[in-house]
Amino acid sequence: MGKADVVDAKIKRMGNDIYWFGVTVLHRDEGWDHYADKWDVVSPDGTVLGTRTLLHPHVEEQPFTRSLDGVKIPGTVQKVIIRAHDSTHDYGGKEVAVDLPH
Repeated sequence: MGKADVVDAKIKRMGNDIYWFGVTVLHRDEGWDHYADKWDVVSPDGTVLGTRTLLHPHVEEQPFTRSLDGVKIPGTVQKVIIRAHDSTHDYGGKEVAVDLPH
């Protein structure tokens, strides 16, 4: 089966350099041996700013959306990349770039 794809990402500014993310992932989870196990918020220079760990397979729920709040992003960063990871293929699926709201 394929790699985990980010198919949508929503972002809200919660305060000074603090953000909330709602991320939708699509992956053909097969069970505990092969499933989307996390997604990351990454700066353009490759720094991981936040990670949402996914604690179980989502075999019957595809695509699925999970959120992460309290992500601190330096004021110098204007855009982030959201990428998903799966337990077999690591990274490499579709990523989404999102401009930070002001």
